[in-house]
Amino acid sequence: MKMSDSRDIAADRATVWAALLSPEALKACVPGAQEVTGTPEDGFEATVVQKVGPVKATFKGVVTISNMIEPESLTLTGEGKGGAAGFAKGDAHVRLEEIEGGTRLHYEVEASVGGKLAQLGSRIVDGFAKKMADQFFARLEAAVTAPEEGDEGAAPAPEEGPKKGWFRRVIGKG
Repeated sequence: MKMSDSRDIAADRATVWAALLSPEALKACVPGAQEVTGTPEDGFEATVVQKVGPVKATFKGVVTISNMIEPESLTLTGEGKGGAAGFAKGDAHVRLEEIEGGTRLHYEVEASVGGKLAQLGSRIVDGFAKKMADQFFARLEAAVTAPEEGDEGAAPAPEEGPKKGWFRRVIGKG
């Protein structure tokens, strides 16, 4: 499966870059992530619980980062095993471009699945992958975008995740 898209994020390129390399930000942004540990230099280990169609599994995997040109582009390569559910592996090429008012994030993903996941059919798997990518980038955008006036004390709804701009406050830009 191949997928590509771009997303405009109302945050400077350095903030978006830092979030892509932060285990805390990745844990908050990856839907179903239970744990993300590691460093950009050594790679990340992750535990993610997901349900794809009728198949629910806990995936344990690793993500390595290569081809880093700070703060312009990088390649994320990952592989996760979900026991009887099968496996998923792939590469994501990410490029950050400065635009007026923020950063345009471009991505190209190539992924494959095996085991029970592959038996679900490409329509279900491709739809799931698109949904995961959309959720990831929406959460990333929320994490690095400064909160709007009046949002500071507002508690997020349960499905929304962390408050808007939380990552900017962590790195001292919010």
